[in-house]
Parts: sequence; structure tokens; C-alpha cells
Amino acid sequence: MSDASERILIIGAGASGAACAWRLASAGFQVTCLEQGYWRDQTDTPTTTYDWEIIRGSSDHWSPNIRRRPEDYPVEDSDTPIKPVMFNGVGGSTMKWGAQFPRFRPSDFKVRSLDGVAEDWPLDYFELERYYDINDWMMGTSGLAGDPGNPPRSPRPMPPLPLGAGGEKVAKALDRLGWHWWVSDVAITSQTYRGRGACNHCGPCDMGCPRLSRASADSTYWPPALAAGVELVTGARVFEITLDEHGRAKGAAYYDDSGKTCHIAAGTVILAANGAGSPRLMLLSQSGRHPNGLANNSGLVGKRLMHHPTGFVSGIFPEPMDNFAGAFACTLLCQHFYETREAHDFVRGYQMQLVRSEAPLGFALGGHHPRLPWGVGHHQAFANGFGRTAGLTVTTEDLPEESNCITLDPNLKDGFGIPAPRFHYRLSDNTKRMIDHGVVSATAILKEAGATTIHTTPLVAYTGFHLLGTACMGTDRERSVVDIDCRAHDCDNLYIIDGSVFVTAAALNPTPTIQAIALRAADRIIELRRDRKAATQATKLGWMGGEATVAADGRA
Repeated sequence: MSDASERILIIGAGASGAACAWRLASAGFQVTCLEQGYWRDQTDTPTTTYDWEIIRGSSDHWSPNIRRRPEDYPVEDSDTPIKPVMFNGVGGSTMKWGAQFPRFRPSDFKVRSLDGVAEDWPLDYFELERYYDINDWMMGTSGLAGDPGNPPRSPRPMPPLPLGAGGEKVAKALDRLGWHWWVSDVAITSQTYRGRGACNHCGPCDMGCPRLSRASADSTYWPPALAAGVELVTGARVFEITLDEHGRAKGAAYYDDSGKTCHIAAGTVILAANGAGSPRLMLLSQSGRHPNGLANNSGLVGKRLMHHPTGFVSGIFPEPMDNFAGAFACTLLCQHFYETREAHDFVRGYQMQLVRSEAPLGFALGGHHPRLPWGVGHHQAFANGFGRTAGLTVTTEDLPEESNCITLDPNLKDGFGIPAPRFHYRLSDNTKRMIDHGVVSATAILKEAGATTIHTTPLVAYTGFHLLGTACMGTDRERSVVDIDCRAHDCDNLYIIDGSVFVTAAALNPTPTIQAIALRAADRIIELRRDRKAATQATKLGWMGGEATVAADGRA
């Protein structure tokens, strides 16, 4: 075999791409990763400056349409109430996340069997359990085992982060209401861990962490992946998965950061460009054998887009709590209304997650609460509210609908002339009823906790962090894009390992599940390649008149 056919090419250096690259390279395979963005120096995060709140709302915003960095690509989001947010760079969107790190529940994989909606996954929680465990140790998870609402799990690598004053109030209120809650599993270090400092509770985790306490793939998976021999190419804007005469993937064409057109050949291509970027590349990669886009005989590439539609309820308390200090979204979870209940007018459910107070500028300009009055009374209004708030997100399960989709925009293009993804999305009536119920529940919790003023936001716009379902997994090739191992039905050396492959969305943050799936897919690739190598070796020995017995062990 040539060097090109030996190479495994990964497109995207975020949560899934980094995990898969590490796993494959640790098993001795030749791995190259193309990343459109660059490395980011977290010791020079904007939060070390006095104007970080202004930067957060502009050049370091969650949305590429507002941020407009050279390595970004625009998204056409006029036809969706939930605005997609993402980040290009080594580490991907883990550079901009809050590091909430829950696992899916077993029921999340079987919603068709349990509730008669959507479809079941072809795998279950217990097939991913060992990969969840590996990922917890690699990312560095703080938390507490023993949650009665979830299956037993291994001890967390570190103890949980403190609840804080607001968390303690809400936890006691939940106890009085008799509603389930548990401290959050978070990818933030509560102790010094593998060269990363313990969290000092300084605050806005989404802009980077100088102490590397908040995990991101650049500081967790990439150092050992590079040590294992992965070649990481930054500034590589991929615009096509190239194919051979048989319709199989043979590599990728991309622009380097000087604008030069380049091509890299590979025997296996893995897409890890998130739930918008991966279907975008597949739709861009049309050919005679793939006229509707690469691996799209099912017509489902880009379809069944799922978010986590989120409502928000925030309360102002009479006493100061300094609740702005600490990881902003990593305190406790209430999953009391997570499963389908006969009394509800919706199927499936939601979780509520405690969020800390806003920083000074955000509080004054209006975010969790209405904008403060200017002029007379401004300072008093600020003193009455700042540092006295706590909020609850209502994170709902979004069920797959083919009308919710991503297409290629005919007009909007990035700086290199590549068509941008266009989002078409509507909230279902089921989701709307779920949010309404969650807002009522969250309001009851904050009132029980002692909040005197409560403000509700039925739908938060910039919550499109979780882009799921646009190249879904399944056993029926007419109803799915990839198989149980993330291998494309219509292109046998193409894999997709990001949130695109999700069958359903659950009602919680997907990153641990995305990474567990990526690690499992890496092991399947290892097994397949070793089996092929063993067969080739056996054939060669047979030609020589010998015999060969080779065992393939896919565990790296």
C-alpha cells in the first residue's frame, strides 16, 4: 500500500476530531488533521483585559456572523429563531463552551421504543460507557458519582465544583419541592490535574482559561495526539472531499491560508467539522456517483437538524450572593422532568441548569433581566440587582424533523467563494409546550428559593451551540447516512464522527456523547484496518506456502 492509502485524514480539530486523532495515532496509524482555524493562546485570553465584556459581544462573540474572524465562515440564519454558534480553531467549539459534561441517559437512545417518537439509535448507553470513562479521564471531569437518576458510573477524576451561594439556595428549594437535582459533571478541574491548574472561580469560561482549568480539546487531547505523531495542518479551508473513479473518498481539496489550492490524499477520510460543517462539505462534494452530495443517496444529508431550544428564568434575591464568581454554567442540574410523563401535554422532557449572575456590563445593558434605566436611579437599580441573581436554563429535547435542515445558500459565500450553510428551522408545537412547562417549573424553584423579582425569556436566540442530526446514524441505509460505526452507507471509506450522526438530541449537552462516539468509531477503524492487514499478510504467506494466524485487537 502507498503512503497515501495508509493515511487517515480527519477534517476538523475540535472535540471529536481531536479525540479520534489521539486514539488512532496511539494505535500506530498515520493521521493527518486539517483545521480551518488556528491555535489560540489561552494565556492571552480577553478576560485578562478590562474591556473583556465588550470583546465578548463583538470580536469574540459566539456567532461567526458577529465575530467575523478571518478563519470563520458565515451562516445564513434569517430563517431560524435559534442562531447557530460555533468556533473555528484547534479545539473547535470547546474553545467557547461552558464545559457542562453530562452523559446521555439510557432512555435517550430508545425514544421510539419507549415513547413512540423519532427513531431508536442502533447502539445504546452501555456500548458507549467505556468510552465515556476514557473521555472523562482525558478531559478531566469534576463531579460526584451516585446520582440515582442515572446508571452507576466510575468515580469522577475530581470532586465537584462548589455550588456557591445561589446554588445552595436553589438546591435547598429543590429539596423542599421534592424535585431531583445533582451536582453537575463538568470538564473543569477542581484540583490540579495533568499539568492544568485548579479552577479559581474567576468566571467567564467561554472566552478561554489561562489556567487551562476549563477543558478544551487543544489542551487535553491535542498534546498527546501530537506526541503520538499526528500531523495537524492549520489554516486549511476544505471545500471538497475528492473521489476516485469508483466514488470512494481519495482525500480533500483545500485552500491554505495564502489562498493556494492544495490537495491531500488519504485512504480513509473522517469528517469532524460539526453538525453544520460536515453536511456542508458533503453537499459541496457532488459528483456523477453522488449527484445529491457525497453519501447522500438517502437524501438526509443536512436534514433532521436538531438544537436544544432553551428558555431562561432568572431571579433577583434580596441579599448579595456574589454569584457572578465561578464557572458560569456548571453548578447543578435538575432532571426531575426529563422523561415522558402521562400528565404532560408533550413527549420527552427537559432539564434545568443553574446559571450564575452576569458581569457588570451585561447586567446593566440587559441580558438575564431587562436593561437598567439610565440617568436618575441607575446606580441604585444596579446596586439592588448586581450580584444578587441566579438563573435556570430550561434545556429541551428537540425531536428530528426533516423540514429542519441545512442547505447551501445560493448567494452567501465565505471569503474564498465557498457557499455558506443556510439554516431552515422551526420549533415544533411539542417543543413549545415543553418550554412553557419548564418556564413554570423554573419560576416555582426560584420563588421557593426566595427570589423577589423574576424575569422569563421563553426562547434564547444565541443557543445554537449543539448542531445535531444532519447525517444521522442507523441500520437502514434509506433512513440514515452512516452505520453504527459512523461509516457512510454510500462511501465505505468515509466516516462522520461529530454531532451530525445523532439520531435524537436528548435534553442535555452533547459533547461527552460526541467524543465517546468518536472514540468508539476510532476503535472500529483500528479493528477494520488490522483485520485487512492480517488478511493481506495471510494471503501473502499463503502464496509462499505458509500459514498465518493473526488476531486483531482494536483496543489502543
